Amino acid sequence: MSDHSKKYRLDKTAFQAMSVEEADDYMRDYSNYSWKERLKVSHYLTSLAYGFDADHPPKMDKTIFSKSKHS
Repeated sequence: MSDHSKKYRLDKTAFQAMSVEEADDYMRDYSNYSWKERLKVSHYLTSLAYGFDADHPPKMDKTIFSKSKHS
């Protein structure tokens, strides 16, 4: 496992196990939300899952990736 994969790990304590029926009852109805509101909710939930501040997310380490031109 690389240093980068150790740095950002999913916080499995942020969730709880439940049945499909319980999850269906627990789920909010987001159908009336705009796409911007749904995106904001998903960003917030991601920040909870990975344990970072939603207002100050971690920067992407761009040194991991490389690009090259096909010849």
